[in-house]
Amino acid sequence: MTRAFDNNVPTKFPNLQPKAPNGTDLLQIERSKASFDVNTLSKFSYGEEFLDRKEKILRIIESDPAFEKSQRFFQNRHERMMHAYEKDKRTIELSEELGWDDEDRHIVNLLYDQPSPYSLHYTMFVPTLANQCNEEQKKVFYERALRHEIIGCYAQTELGHGSNIQGLETTATYIPETNEFEIHSPHLTSSKWWIGTLGKTANYAIVMARLIIHGKDYGPHPFCIQIRSLEDHRPLPGITVGDIGPKFGYNTIDNGFLMFDHYRVPHISFLAKFSQVKPGSGEYVKPVNARLSYGTMVLTRAGIVNGSSLVLARGATVAVRYSAIRRQFVDTAEPRKWGNEIIETPVIDYTQQQYRLLSTVSDVYAILYASQDLLQQYEINQVEMQKGNFSLLADLHANSSGLKSLTTTMALEGLEDCRRACGGHGFSLFSGLGFAYQDYLPFVTFEGDNYVLTQQTTRYLLKTFRALVAGKNATKAHHQNMTTIYLSQYLQNPNNTCPASSGTDFLSPELILTAFGFRAAYGLAQLVEELDKNGSSWNSVLVDVARVSKAHCQLVMVQSFFVRIQQASEKELPASERKVLQLLACLFALHTMEKEVAEFLVSGYLSASQSKLLKRQVLDLVAQIRPDAVSLVDAFALPDYFLASALGRYDGKVYEQLVEYVEKEPLNQKLVVDGYEKYIKPFVHRGLKGHNDSKL
Repeated sequence: MTRAFDNNVPTKFPNLQPKAPNGTDLLQIERSKASFDVNTLSKFSYGEEFLDRKEKILRIIESDPAFEKSQRFFQNRHERMMHAYEKDKRTIELSEELGWDDEDRHIVNLLYDQPSPYSLHYTMFVPTLANQCNEEQKKVFYERALRHEIIGCYAQTELGHGSNIQGLETTATYIPETNEFEIHSPHLTSSKWWIGTLGKTANYAIVMARLIIHGKDYGPHPFCIQIRSLEDHRPLPGITVGDIGPKFGYNTIDNGFLMFDHYRVPHISFLAKFSQVKPGSGEYVKPVNARLSYGTMVLTRAGIVNGSSLVLARGATVAVRYSAIRRQFVDTAEPRKWGNEIIETPVIDYTQQQYRLLSTVSDVYAILYASQDLLQQYEINQVEMQKGNFSLLADLHANSSGLKSLTTTMALEGLEDCRRACGGHGFSLFSGLGFAYQDYLPFVTFEGDNYVLTQQTTRYLLKTFRALVAGKNATKAHHQNMTTIYLSQYLQNPNNTCPASSGTDFLSPELILTAFGFRAAYGLAQLVEELDKNGSSWNSVLVDVARVSKAHCQLVMVQSFFVRIQQASEKELPASERKVLQLLACLFALHTMEKEVAEFLVSGYLSASQSKLLKRQVLDLVAQIRPDAVSLVDAFALPDYFLASALGRYDGKVYEQLVEYVEKEPLNQKLVVDGYEKYIKPFVHRGLKGHNDSKL
């Protein structure tokens, strides 16, 4: 007969310590090798004001229950959504109490590091109202949105259409008799789909719909439309709305669907800053300049590029710190010792791990500085557009499109490689990389599918190349930019070759930039020949279109990295910090060349023997940077609260934290699992009975 026992006894580990040396000691040794000051590099990369703000906000939220993060490992979608709502509400309360501005709230969301239901209200709804409303509409919509009296989303994508905005099916027909618009979803595929904040949160939506006046289709335009009651939040008559269900990740955002059944909205719903529909007559007034709305798009993509560096910095921080702690096998050629005892070799001392992770660290810095350069160019362009000068916009828009495509792909692939670099423990959610990967996946498709975006970049490059060949605008100063310069250099010397005769020759920024420029221009020239001389269709060359965009944007990133170092004053970037960044810039450039070596060889700029020198120089750079590995990820200034990772803790207490998390696992709160009686006991006891019967 089974004795009764208390089953509600949590499993606890014995009070033991990890085998020496512990993680804290190992990270301390790594940090003692640093050739530069971590705080100085952090301030150079992120700015002292931002770092100070982040630290102040961190102290406020990390102890607030609304921002608690450790339970998310064990919560289902509904529980995580409810906690995310609590976080959004508390953020609004703290903003009002402490006078937080948009930048402060951005830092809160950065640290909390989980999409939340109000996200699209802030990132899409409010900015669109700010940029698309006339003065009357700002009072009706924008100011109320700032006070959270209305909560909104941005409804563009449909079940049947994403990247092809011109193919959107939702219609907005002007009714002159009542001065209204009738919003309608004529087909199942017309349903708005994937719209963040729409599923259960938003009571308003900016809806992109085809404007139809007197039977004429003027294409998609934005409308600000109420979709739920402000009294009880029920969908309004004529509205079908809800959540699209569980996703691969991003499950704390209520991505939704929305359909309209001949739904009437007032004339003021048509956002009229750039184009207008005159009341009564329905006369359409087109925008003065259709390119005015591009600025917002560039800003959004610059933010995404910046976010790519953060995602990859997280992966690199976790993987590098853990690799300095995790020990596997004994290197018999160079055995490591702790005291008098030979110990297993830290994983980071294996060259393959160094090659994987240090190149990723260089990617983080390259993406970061490229994003900052892109934002600076955006601000310059905004000033110029106000003067009526739109000459910078095309290049800026092309670069933002291509960089969004390139850097989000780099971040996603790099994050996964960092997870793999953590071995088996990287597969645990406690690594802090699982949710990060899941929630970052959509970035390669939203705000422009990455492959489709490359077409925007390459179309601009084709137009610029053809103009230079035709001799148009080649000498006008205001048309000179990085793109026209490297294309002109190629056209002047299309048979140029690399002068490098040793590995160290590849450390010259001038040689590196020339190599990247030649390779990009050669690929573009071949594409022009294929289209213009051979008559190939656009569809048949899309693979090369993507390659051309990538080559151009890799050049942009390399140049941004070197220019950032070159333009920094001695006070901003002292000698030791400058040296390590110069090494990282070279590693980023040469590792990229190594990955893309086929294109450099095919272009004729690089020879086979030079490619061997290049590969050896990459490994030499990795070896030079290796002592600074942990300090370089420390300089990303990512607190443990943000990382939420057992493997990436600053103090190195990896195994202690893993055990603590495991003890919180709900399955470990009882000695015997709930399903034992039904699913395990019948078979085990049948066997016991048979065993006892055989004894008789």
